[in-house]
Amino acid sequence: MAQSLQLFTAPNGSFSSVTHSGNTHAHLPSFKLSFSTPPNSFAFSLRPSTSSLPRRHVSTADWSPTSIEVDAVTEAELRENGFRSTRRTKLVCTVGPATCGFEQLEALAVGGMNVARINMCHGTREWHREVIQRVRRLNDDKGFAVAIMMDTEGSEIHMGDLGGASSAKAEDGEIWTFSVRAFDSTLPEHTVNVNYEGFAEDVKVGDELLVDGGMVRFEVIGKIGPDVKCLCTDPGLLLPRANLTFWRNGSLVRERNSMLPTISSKDWLDIDFGIAEGVDFIAISFVKSAEVIHHLRSYIAARSPNSDVALIAKIESIDSLKNLEEIIQASDAAMVARGDLGAQIPLEQVPSAQQRIVELCRQLNKPVIVASQLLESMIEYPTPTRAEVADVSEAVKQGADALMLSGESAMGQYPEKALAVLRSVSLRIERWWREQKYHETIEHPSIGTSFSENISEEICNSAAKMANNLEVDALFVYTKTGCMASLLSRCRPDCPIFAFTTTPSVRRRLNLQWGLIPFRLSFSDDMESNLNKTFSLLKARNLIKSGDLVIAVSDMFQSIQVMNVP
Repeated sequence: MAQSLQLFTAPNGSFSSVTHSGNTHAHLPSFKLSFSTPPNSFAFSLRPSTSSLPRRHVSTADWSPTSIEVDAVTEAELRENGFRSTRRTKLVCTVGPATCGFEQLEALAVGGMNVARINMCHGTREWHREVIQRVRRLNDDKGFAVAIMMDTEGSEIHMGDLGGASSAKAEDGEIWTFSVRAFDSTLPEHTVNVNYEGFAEDVKVGDELLVDGGMVRFEVIGKIGPDVKCLCTDPGLLLPRANLTFWRNGSLVRERNSMLPTISSKDWLDIDFGIAEGVDFIAISFVKSAEVIHHLRSYIAARSPNSDVALIAKIESIDSLKNLEEIIQASDAAMVARGDLGAQIPLEQVPSAQQRIVELCRQLNKPVIVASQLLESMIEYPTPTRAEVADVSEAVKQGADALMLSGESAMGQYPEKALAVLRSVSLRIERWWREQKYHETIEHPSIGTSFSENISEEICNSAAKMANNLEVDALFVYTKTGCMASLLSRCRPDCPIFAFTTTPSVRRRLNLQWGLIPFRLSFSDDMESNLNKTFSLLKARNLIKSGDLVIAVSDMFQSIQVMNVP
């Protein structure tokens, strides 16, 4: 049957549909779709690509297999199980005392960790520097591409460090003292420091005090100078530097929190540290408005003009929800920090807030991480509850780019098992998602702000639709900035996306986005040369084989190519 590919345009000049007829997969001729973009119009042409013509011989002297870099675990999965086996949802692990050694970090990387998170609420900068160096050595020595995320503490009200103890157990009916005093010696028994000097003045007898989003609850029963006496009403584990919120007459008391700066003086020092260490992401806690992100971005540009660190807005307060769209629009990514968010809004509203955040991030093409208490029970137990598995499944079905472990990997007894649960559940739900063909019903609004951006967006939308309709084995995208790779990820195609980039930092950042398998590859502006080189290198490593069907796009010039691997 003759092959045909048709592209229809709407009256406003945008693409409306792509259709293809003919025998897919078997001996498919290669086509190239190219665009020219004069100021007020565009034209396209469809012709056989030179990729379908006899190719010149590519010698191993020209292209060495070692000149392409891909994550070692992904490479093994591709070799063993093929394209369809790859996990699309990315995994973030918080590094703590349980996982800070080189061998423990390697075990997490082998288990599927894409991003290592360091939490500046805990540990010294020197401790975090050592972790960063170990992750870098892991990437260099073992062939991984683990990105590094630094999470700031924020200036919300929180407890102290418990006098150096890793935790403290609060039992039902016990009287605890929350104090703003500085103790010269060991903390008295059942005493907790609070970082906010006005704490004793602001709380009232009868207020309910929630620790770490309600993991432990107290009732305020008295005040003596700087000390607040509290009765434990819901027992639990107190962790160092846990956030504190207090409720009065069923409502959150937030006047003082709203007056505190989003970025504290300590946060600014930590941000300087992160810039100097070259972290890939900085997560900002308790973002209240887009202005905070704009201010920080300007600061980083002035402080380190060559820095390309990405900014993640943590959505964990009522103010964040009120200004959600502008915050996400200003940020490079977002995190649904459900623990603290659940301390500021009624618990029953957290699931709908999560879905709203995930959907908005997808519409605006910003990666989104679902975090907090995904597998909380695995801090102490080797298997999760069935409710936790259902929670993870729902986040995957909603289309989150990444899932994050906090205490489970930082201080838990079973960090590798917790990561294995996230990995296996993600794989199973993704396979179910593809079987149900959910990609066929999802449409997203245009986000381009210029004609060129609109063309790139439509190319990616078309490429994703073609990939699903033709049942291709993989999408190839050649990108210097990561932009078109991100647009393809937004479409959630049925096949994996091989993202080729020349820059190590871009490659690591792409490791946070759904469905992207980032490669580091030197390439030119000659698409034919790039494809020749890519096919040769990937075939040499047994990652693709002759006859595989791929679609290739590039952000260097606007084109779509459909071809069988020669």
